[in-house]
Amino acid sequence: MSQPTAYPGRPRTPAPGTAAPELVIARLHRHARRLAWSALVLIATAGATGYLSGNLPEPWEDWMLWGAASAVILLFVVLPYLRWLAHTYTVTTRRVIERAGLLNRRRTDIPHARGYTISERRGPLQRMWGSGTLTLANGVDEPLRLIDIPSVRLVHETLSDQVEVSQILAHRDSHSIPIAGLED
Repeated sequence: MSQPTAYPGRPRTPAPGTAAPELVIARLHRHARRLAWSALVLIATAGATGYLSGNLPEPWEDWMLWGAASAVILLFVVLPYLRWLAHTYTVTTRRVIERAGLLNRRRTDIPHARGYTISERRGPLQRMWGSGTLTLANGVDEPLRLIDIPSVRLVHETLSDQVEVSQILAHRDSHSIPIAGLED
């Protein structure tokens, strides 16, 4: 059961005294335009390998060509994709979580209930693609930077709403409000 809200479009709040489940609102990666160079390298490598394969004078040079093409694809296509895929931002109803790293995983959390300021920075290219960088700073911990995320305005508005709702819930739960009919 949730409490009705006076403002349409605002998240509904749980009833007083009940635990609010943590729900995932959004899971984000950096903007995918960072992978454009990797796609161009993949196309160029595939084209050059297809053209040169069988046209080299010695048969063992074909193996060297395929080995070099594999190394280029691994270094400039597969690794950047895995690195992009391994860096995620998750927005839940309670906090923002940043996870990064292929081998050494790093995780940073910032809860909404603590409150934080949100600053937005968008360069010309980011404005063209609708992305941007958000910096979340609560004045105590190191600021959390959500770098080059798509739909930055929507994420900014969502984070503002979540901070507001979380602070209202934290304030309400900090005061023992007796609920009529639930007392034993």
